[in-house]
This record gives sequence, structure tokens and C-alpha cells, in this order.
Amino acid sequence: MFRRILIGLVMPTEWMLRCLPKRVRLTLSPFLFTAFFSIAMHAQEIPLTDLSRLELRGVHAETTAHQGLEALKITENETGPGEALAVVRNLIFHNGAIDVEVAGAPSKSANAQARGFIGVAFRMAAGGARFEEFYIRPTNGRADDQLRRNHATQYVSFPDWPWERLRKESPGVYESYADMAAGEWTHLRIVVHGTSASLYVSGAAQPCLVVHDLKLGDAEGSVALWIGPGTEGFFRKLIVTRES
Repeated sequence: MFRRILIGLVMPTEWMLRCLPKRVRLTLSPFLFTAFFSIAMHAQEIPLTDLSRLELRGVHAETTAHQGLEALKITENETGPGEALAVVRNLIFHNGAIDVEVAGAPSKSANAQARGFIGVAFRMAAGGARFEEFYIRPTNGRADDQLRRNHATQYVSFPDWPWERLRKESPGVYESYADMAAGEWTHLRIVVHGTSASLYVSGAAQPCLVVHDLKLGDAEGSVALWIGPGTEGFFRKLIVTRES
């Protein structure tokens, strides 16, 4: 339980000490405290403006500014099928947390079905053959249609569990509402432990989407930035906290 608290919330050590039951504070040795808190401190910020840190698959990437902030811009390549991904090199993720700020909107050439799809893939197998993913549909966040609002956030597992299958077989279970707007910066936090994962949006204290049956099981793999069809996507401040 305590491990999940630390992975889900990166907070000052003094605050976490006060949150522990008194009997735990009194009985844990200094050595155990050091090992215990080292779990939460294993965080790594990935400099997204250094394109050499990314393996591009089906996308064009460039550094730019969006709403006055330095960012990585990703758009789809004009040719070639497949997922649009920027994979972080030399990083294997199992359990922990992934934080990133994203801004997605339909591109000028996108069709009417584009929603500004943007998100994060994790536990990606070598070559991108399989991965888990949370993403958002920014244009749905403030739509007049309530059903569209309910589809603002999404979990999928590539390739066997696309959103169409999940929505058909388990309506409303793998997607939910969260407030967001197209082209605006939105903070995403993904917390993963074993076969469970939660998505937090815009600094919310509670997750807007909880999944207890990750389709790839208790796996590990790479982390990647993802955009969907017709999206102009921006990313900044990618921080990966891995459980030791």
C-alpha cells in the first residue's frame, strides 16, 4: 500500500512521514526508510528538445514553442501506415509513473472525425509490436454532446484491443470524461502497478480512468509519445518515475 502511495504521489519526504501511521514511524529503521523513499525518488526527466533521445516511427518531429513554452511538435508522416510514435531511447518501464504535458488539436488538413488524439504508450515491446496506452480526445472535453464528453479519455492495448473493440464489448469501462480543450496544455499522469493503471488529468487528486486488467499483463517495455490520425501534437516536461 505504501509503495503505491509513493509512486502515485511525488511529495516532500516530511509530508509523507506525517502520513504514515505512528506505529510504522516508530518501528521502521533508518535503513528501511532510506530504501522505502528511494522508490519515489527514482525520477528521470527526458529532454524532449533533444531529438537524439527519440526514435521516430511514422512521425515528423521538431522543437518549437507553443503558447509561449518550449515544446516538441509531432505530426504524422505523409506516407506509410502504422502508429505514429516517438519512442524514448534506452528506457525500460515496468511500474511507476509517467508525467507529461500535452497539447493536441486537429491539423488543418484533418477530416471531420479528428479529435486531436494525443497520449502516451508504455510497456512497449521491442519493435512496437505491442503496447499499452492512455490517450485523450481534446475536442471532446467541452463538446455540447454529452456522449462525446464521456469519450474524452481512452485506454487501449495495441494491437488486439483497439477502442472500437473495447467500446463494443465493455461500453464505458475503458473511457471517461475529463475537462480539456483542443490546443491547450493538459497535464497527464499515468500510474502503473502490476496489471493496474490509472490516468490523472490536469493535476486532479483522483484518477478519471482506472484500469485493473491491463491486456498485456504484468509486462515491461519502452515509453513513447503518441498521436492519432489528423493530430498536431505538442509535448513538454516528460518525467518517468520508475519503481526500483
